[in-house]
Amino acid sequence: MYSESDIRDMLVKVVDLNKVPKKLRIIYNTTEFFHLDYDDILILQDRPYFIRNCCKEGRFGIGEQDKYWVRRAIDLSSGQLKIIKMVYHENFNIKIGNVSIDFVRSPRKEGRVLNKVKGHQNFMQGITLIDDAGNIIRVADFIVGKSWHEIIPGLGKDHKDYYYNYFPQVLSEFIELITAMGFLHSHGELHGDIRVDHILKEATSGINKWIDFDYSYMMHGESHFGFDLFGILDVLVYLVGRGHVTLHNLSQLLRGADLKTLDLYQDDLNVFVKGRIVNLRKVYPYISERLNSILLHVSIGHDDFYDSTGQIVHDLKEVLIDLQR
Repeated sequence: MYSESDIRDMLVKVVDLNKVPKKLRIIYNTTEFFHLDYDDILILQDRPYFIRNCCKEGRFGIGEQDKYWVRRAIDLSSGQLKIIKMVYHENFNIKIGNVSIDFVRSPRKEGRVLNKVKGHQNFMQGITLIDDAGNIIRVADFIVGKSWHEIIPGLGKDHKDYYYNYFPQVLSEFIELITAMGFLHSHGELHGDIRVDHILKEATSGINKWIDFDYSYMMHGESHFGFDLFGILDVLVYLVGRGHVTLHNLSQLLRGADLKTLDLYQDDLNVFVKGRIVNLRKVYPYISERLNSILLHVSIGHDDFYDSTGQIVHDLKEVLIDLQR
């Protein structure tokens, strides 16, 4: 147990004196996480954390929303910035073509994943702690850096410059990340929410890291890892396109070109996200046929799919060899 005097002594060592609250509120139970406020002190298994802002995240095209169950916090024992992920139960269903997928947010599953990827440089690192009400709390290291969602569109002066001068390096780094995901799959675990904004490049080291593993899913009648594989290819489409290429922004990307000349059909679009173009070779003809054929695995017109990360890595390594010639 910590007294207010103990907490104040710890606070003045890690924050400016003027940031130490005049009145302290010490929390041991996160069940009602909406009641957790900025400047509160959260005690988890005798570890004190100084609560800061909510984290934000966009999803399915929706703008950034506050994630009240995910807070930045300063570990008062070490002075390090952490991410505190509290228990928030959520479940929903989506369909990709004729495949139905049930999703659930699982703190216990994310705790297992954090344990299995401990020490792996391509995954966020953290520990699992229990609050006084028995809630499973994940405490992750804060990664200083940017997401690939922010980085990729800024590479190159235009798409052609990006494709020839930047994309080979991007692809090489992505192959490393897919291989890391294969490591996770080999341990019987899935990511559950593979998206381009769930890849962070650490500023100091340049190492890329997968983050956020709290979703689990069940694909009825399909491969256990199927949605993870779909997510990997969906990210690849983003990387090849230097961002999302959609029916809506296509005219702007091509500077007013006549869209009728591109000969686009429904089969050229993403099977999951309406209006997003997958057959990018029709937009940028210099994209290699071998690479474009990989992208088409997530198009409406494709009826074949990958069974493992290893298959994707194999095909992408051949693409990389071609690009580096």
